Amino acid sequence: MPSTLISPSTAASADGPLIVAVVREGAEPRITERHCHGRGQLLGATQGLLSVDAGDSQWVVPATHAVWIPPGTAHGVRSHGPFCGWSVYVLASECVGLPEAPCILTVSGLLREVVLRTAGWGEGDWAPAQTRLAGVLLDEIRTLPRATLGLPMPRDARLRRIAQALSDRPDDERRLEEWAAWAGIAPRTLTRRFVQETGFSFTEWRQRVRLLRALERLAAGMPVTRVALELGYDNVSAFIALFRRTFGVTPGRYFAPHESL
Repeated sequence: MPSTLISPSTAASADGPLIVAVVREGAEPRITERHCHGRGQLLGATQGLLSVDAGDSQWVVPATHAVWIPPGTAHGVRSHGPFCGWSVYVLASECVGLPEAPCILTVSGLLREVVLRTAGWGEGDWAPAQTRLAGVLLDEIRTLPRATLGLPMPRDARLRRIAQALSDRPDDERRLEEWAAWAGIAPRTLTRRFVQETGFSFTEWRQRVRLLRALERLAAGMPVTRVALELGYDNVSAFIALFRRTFGVTPGRYFAPHESL
């Protein structure tokens, strides 16, 4: 397991600086096992992708977005390729008014600049200007638009077993009835409860997990055609059309150069 970005005592502390911002780059992928701490955390990548498992949701997050994790929420993180990322740890008492559940936020240019400016600040006494800048960062977290890249996991143990299997093998072509038999649940119950517990139909959920895995592969430089075929699409054009409907751009344009941190 890699070393923590900040000391465990600082992450757990109920006092200290309002925020602790960290920017890190490494030659190796970063895998942080599921854990929790007393501070809230906003995390993102400066390039590439991060897979984040927080609460009951999974996300694959590009560098244009960040994940907010409230204090005490269990979460794990994995980078795809060498780790290039940042985190802001927020004192629990300052999280009032911030999102109460894990969510994805669209990163603004102002947020990027503030993170860069505050990274590496010491934990001693701050000048008034530093406190004001920390307040700007908290205001940005409160007002940044939320994105819908997430994939909520169902709570029912049988449905969760199906969802985990599809997350591991998104190219699995079994029909709904076959999945229901495999998990020991009636097909009609599976259909109804998937919508109730995730907000997606079974088909929509499976499409979404394929698209999130597609982001991982595309970020690693895999050609679009190969990505589509490995994820179970016989028609590459259909994959591209679904990708564009979901993310607003084609796979080839999704990772077009953007302003980095």
